[in-house]
Amino acid sequence: MDIEVFFEEGAKVNARMGNHIIKTDQKAHGGGEDSAPAPFDYFLASLATCAGIYVKVFCDKRGIDSSGIRILQKHRNDPESRKLNGIDLEILLPENFPEKYRDAVIKAADRCAVKRVLKDPPEIHLKTL
Repeated sequence: MDIEVFFEEGAKVNARMGNHIIKTDQKAHGGGEDSAPAPFDYFLASLATCAGIYVKVFCDKRGIDSSGIRILQKHRNDPESRKLNGIDLEILLPENFPEKYRDAVIKAADRCAVKRVLKDPPEIHLKTL
C-alpha cells in the first residue's frame, strides 16, 4: 500500500493510507499546536501496538482473556544527545494469567513485525519527481 503525505496549516503533516487519514502535528515547543501525535510518536506507538497484537492473537487462540493485559513501553534516551538508545517493553499480566504461558507470551510479542524491521532495516531512497 502506498502512503500519500499532504500538508495542512502550521506543522500539520498528514498521511493518506487507503481509506484512512493519519494526522500528525508537532508539540507547541516544536512549532506545532500539539493537535495530534508527532510522526515519531506514531513510530514509537507502532512498536508497542504491534507487540500487543501478537500478544492478543496468542491469547485469543488459547481462549485466554486478554482484557487485563497491558503493555508498558519505556524509552531510554541519551541525556546529552537526547537520542533514543533503547526501548523496553513490559508485558503486565494479571494474577490469573496461566503460569505455563508466561514465557510463551514474551516469545509471541518478540515476533512483532515492527521489531523485526528495526533489527534488519530496509534501504530508504529519496528522490524528487
